[in-house]
Amino acid sequence: MMKKGDKYNKKIFNRVEPPNFSGQHFMHNKKLLNEIVNRANIKTHETVLELGAGKGALTTILNQRAKKVLAVEYDAELVNILQRKTANSSNTIIIQQDIMKIHLPKEPFVVVSNIPYAITTPIMKMLLNNPSSGFQRGAIIMEKGAAKRFTASHIKNSYVLAWRMWFDIHYIKEISISNFSPPPRVDSALVLIMRKKKPFLSNQDQKAFWGLAEYVMKYPKAKVNHVLREIFTTPQFKHLKRKLNLDSESMISSLTEEQWAMVYKTMIQFVPKPFWPRLKKKKRDR
Repeated sequence: MMKKGDKYNKKIFNRVEPPNFSGQHFMHNKKLLNEIVNRANIKTHETVLELGAGKGALTTILNQRAKKVLAVEYDAELVNILQRKTANSSNTIIIQQDIMKIHLPKEPFVVVSNIPYAITTPIMKMLLNNPSSGFQRGAIIMEKGAAKRFTASHIKNSYVLAWRMWFDIHYIKEISISNFSPPPRVDSALVLIMRKKKPFLSNQDQKAFWGLAEYVMKYPKAKVNHVLREIFTTPQFKHLKRKLNLDSESMISSLTEEQWAMVYKTMIQFVPKPFWPRLKKKKRDR
């Protein structure tokens, strides 16, 4: 959220702080750039947030589609390039700032970005950790390994499990290093994120579910039987097994999002609140 007095109402918004990453890889394939924007399905009434705008290759396409574009870039030389390229685009606001220090828009917004690899997970946490935010969907270019981890059928991270209660995350395609200048050392991927029309849980369940996710994902290769018996009594666990058609020898990471939502709902229905796993706040920090 924005601090009191901060408004994105100027051509350049300056609140410069030292960045927490270095190195950028600029996309130059125009066909691919247009494909990314098309995948985002930008509407004329929407606000788009671009994180790491660079030289404006995406920015100049986005500002032809959206009502407003918030282009975030730290590097002063690149900000000057962005300013020149968008001089005649009144709907484009350039924010010179470290990505991880920005305030997300209050209104509903879409993210279309080629993000820095070094802070991929922190950026995803910034966008997805709070389902009550205005973030609606995103088309994001990121490091391929991270993209595979966020979209894997077996979930091994508590934050990925929590994200999937409210958002669908899809691996769309691999993007070769040949599409960047300078080329990165590893391949990239396009990931599409959509807010679920019918989330598995309500926003009010967020804190309690994070506590459960953090607890069960400490040992993702552990057996379901071993982990869930620490939360549920024997009769409760037997009821849950029947309800989910669970194999007690399955690994925790093999459960689907739907199954985890049912585990959570069973917990809040039958397990007294003092015995719920507790969220450690530091785990959700950026």
